Amino acid sequence: MKIGLLGFGVVGRGVYEITASRADMQVAKVLCLEDIALPDAKAVKDFNEILTDSSIDTVVEAMGGLHPAYEFVRAAMEAGKNVVTSNKALVCTFYDELLPLAESKGIKFRSTAAVGGGIGWLSELERSRRVQKISQVGGIMNGTCNYILDNMTRRGMSYDDALKQAQKLGYAEANPSADVDGIDTWHKLLLSANIAFGVTLDRNTVPVAGIRNIRAEDVENFKAHGLVCKLISTAKCADGVCSAYVQPTLVQEGEPEAAVPMNYNLITFLGETSERMSFYGQGAGRYPTAYNVVQDLVDVLAGKGFYAPYGSRAAADNSEELVYYVRGSWTGGVEETWGNAAVTKAVPVSEMHAWLKENPDAFIAAIRQM
Repeated sequence: MKIGLLGFGVVGRGVYEITASRADMQVAKVLCLEDIALPDAKAVKDFNEILTDSSIDTVVEAMGGLHPAYEFVRAAMEAGKNVVTSNKALVCTFYDELLPLAESKGIKFRSTAAVGGGIGWLSELERSRRVQKISQVGGIMNGTCNYILDNMTRRGMSYDDALKQAQKLGYAEANPSADVDGIDTWHKLLLSANIAFGVTLDRNTVPVAGIRNIRAEDVENFKAHGLVCKLISTAKCADGVCSAYVQPTLVQEGEPEAAVPMNYNLITFLGETSERMSFYGQGAGRYPTAYNVVQDLVDVLAGKGFYAPYGSRAAADNSEELVYYVRGSWTGGVEETWGNAAVTKAVPVSEMHAWLKENPDAFIAAIRQM
């Protein structure tokens, strides 16, 4: 297998290093805007040098973002090249367009690393969907946020210090907005829910809240009540009605999610036959994610594609009522106060997220009921 590698950042460099020791695949060209010298691959700045190279049969997209990643991936597929990507935004947005294209071109398209970093989550979810109905997916899907929250909880670090440490270790980008605002998790949840439930959720009906505004005082409040904060995604589907949302969530100290350390993920689905199935592993970092990309390359060599179309369009119904911890100018019903924060009466998820949009400096966290 001859590979054209798009991007030479955290994941791209990891893919290059892992494949360097393999006899069955070789990175022939690397698309990189910086001047780099590689011993066994040519660095190029023009994608057409990869696109028009007939010796390259597979493209690995590790650029991130929607554009020009989408245009490059589609062009590669139109040219008859297999594609492997770890780009959750790209796959979430264009999945139902790219899968039929791969099938019509007789090529392979795989994206296992798009959710869960080094965890084989999507491949198992797709396999499970073949034989049972899945009623729920979700969990901790972002290693960067988990690293920040874990360090604030266990080591008493401030949000800013924990973020800087995550950036230093390569878990967070220089601009961490996609992670800390929950957008990365949101893309992963949409992709997972669509595959699990066989639908195409209207993303405008799936709300998201991140961890940007969490403070040390919040963490101390949680500890005082035996709770741990995690950024948790949730999607459910029953009788044709789906709900989906991403938000900080307080879990009891003894729950599985509470114990997830550092940059690890814990992602779960509920199947009618298998019941609860959870997947645990590193969700951020060069080698965990690159490992899953190379796993996909091995599957491409074995002739395995990834065909699990989404399905019909559906709006998420987030009328489920939850109790929230709120630090901000909340004027709704209150059960009690924790320092400067309120614990609300039960509030519909959609209503709380609508309030948060009007109060962007506030912090909310759902309190999971045992």
